[in-house]
Amino acid sequence: MRPLQFGVTLVDHNLIQDGYVLYGSTGGKECFLMGERGDIIHQWRLPGKSNCYSQLQDNGNLLVTLIEGPKIKGLVAGAGRIVELDPNSNIVWDYSDHMQHHDFCQAPNGNIVYLAWELTPTKEAKRIKGGIPDSDHPDGGIYEDVLREVNLDGEVVWEWRLKDHFPYDKYPLRPTSKRHEYAHANTCHVQKDGNILVSFRQLDLIILVNRQTNQIDWEMSDRSWGGQHDCQKLENGNIIVFANGSEQYTPEHSRILEINPESKEVVWQYTGQPKITFFSPRISGLCRLANGNTFIIEGNHGRLFEVTQSGEICWEYISPFFHDIPVHGTVNWVFRARKYSKGDAKLNNLMANLGT
Repeated sequence: MRPLQFGVTLVDHNLIQDGYVLYGSTGGKECFLMGERGDIIHQWRLPGKSNCYSQLQDNGNLLVTLIEGPKIKGLVAGAGRIVELDPNSNIVWDYSDHMQHHDFCQAPNGNIVYLAWELTPTKEAKRIKGGIPDSDHPDGGIYEDVLREVNLDGEVVWEWRLKDHFPYDKYPLRPTSKRHEYAHANTCHVQKDGNILVSFRQLDLIILVNRQTNQIDWEMSDRSWGGQHDCQKLENGNIIVFANGSEQYTPEHSRILEINPESKEVVWQYTGQPKITFFSPRISGLCRLANGNTFIIEGNHGRLFEVTQSGEICWEYISPFFHDIPVHGTVNWVFRARKYSKGDAKLNNLMANLGT
């Protein structure tokens, strides 16, 4: 359904969290810091097309992934280049890995952790169960995920390879999935202790990787998540995730779930009213705000909105920026975005750098 209205469509100043939204559209060459009325507070000019999203670093600079280098046929959300930009869009740090895809995150030590692919030859990949028979990648195997940590000198200082640590027998591919990729990681959220939450879309699985031991400290899988994105640990210790809800036997719809990791029970959730009014089968994300509201990105519709703890929508914005995406056509997708609450140290540092 094509939106009838773009920009800010709803705002309740009594309920929203004061702050600014950082976002850019998939395939665009700009990143915006936006106010609650849709006013552009600041704009960065990117040195290439953005394939995923951007985030503020501790120093207030922008960290963003760009499309660069050869692409792997059939694999989506590949970027290949991570750059840090100052407020004047000057490149401060530049790093390339043509296998980089989807997500990246600044670690507590200042290094950057990101997702990458590596090819496992067909013979070795027989340990991977499920999927459509004889559908390995034409490159001669199955692409699997790797976590890499790189320092500011561009040196890889840590690597966690799926093939070295993963319990494959527990998590076969869906019968409808091609065996060209396992298992489509789309999120790597580095916690304050340095451990990393990772989301695997194809497996409806979230794991916690221990940065020190390389072991999987926690895991949870739920088929009803339907290819989840953007898992994060909250200040209260719970985990929040965008459950896309795709490829379900029941009517498809998306949900925001807050999960107690000890009991694995859902302690809070948001759904559309009616449910079908909130559904993005791919991409998308969220973040919890200082006042308890939740900022949501319904990515396939370019819709950003904020809800209260009771589920009331208090702010909504539809992206007016459309770009051509191979196979999908001209779309206003937003892979992910962030809202920074006023008082956030990263936002404060950006504003100080801007002299405001």
